[in-house]
Order: sequence, then C-alpha cells, then structure tokens
Amino acid sequence: MAVIVAAAVIERGGAVLVTRRPKGAHLEGLWEFPGGKCEPGESIHECLIREIVEELGVRITPRQTMLVTSHAYPDKTVKLHFIACDMEGEPSPQQGQEMQWIERARLDSLEFPEADATLIAQLRRT
Repeated sequence: MAVIVAAAVIERGGAVLVTRRPKGAHLEGLWEFPGGKCEPGESIHECLIREIVEELGVRITPRQTMLVTSHAYPDKTVKLHFIACDMEGEPSPQQGQEMQWIERARLDSLEFPEADATLIAQLRRT
C-alpha cells in the first residue's frame, strides 16, 4: 500500500518555497516541497495544513491540486498530492531544516526526490 503524502507548492514573487530533508530522514539531503505523510482519517488538505504549521510555523490555505503522482522507491511507494497553497506570514524552519525560495527556472539546479520530477518539469514550463 502506498504512503499518502501531501506537498505544498507555495509561490511568492516568481519563486517557489522548498526545504531540505534533514539528516536521518528518508531521502536525506534532497530538496522537496514542504509537507508530509497523511495520518489515518486525515484529508489531504488537513494533512497539509498540519504539516506546514509543524515544519514552517505558518498557516496555509490549500487551493487547487496541481498534480497527483505515484512513485515506487526500493523501500516504499508514495502517492504524492502537490497542492498550490496561499501562505499567511513568514515561514521559519521549525525542525532545523534548510529552506529557500528558488525561481521556477532554477529548480533543476537542486537535487529533488525522483517523485518530484514531473511537477518540477511542469513548473519550469509555466
């Protein structure tokens, strides 16, 4: 069974917010769109709101789903829901993770998990 993951696509001034997976985490050191695993009984939007408060200390408003994709890693399969979100306030990493705003055109200069490739290609085209 796939792990259900929600990820926020937050944009500001032509740049997208990304965070780096911490040491010891699955796919450590790779950049990602902030979010995380859904808890049992939790909707995708509820999961995303909770995860962003935990990770970045800000409230978001989920808008439309940009992409739903699945990817099989050697140790697990993930089903990712990438959701465009509006954000209130200034994000601040709450778990010691790195964070940056990066222009869409420069997304391929960072190393992301394989599961994010389709979204990154989509963001770079638009």
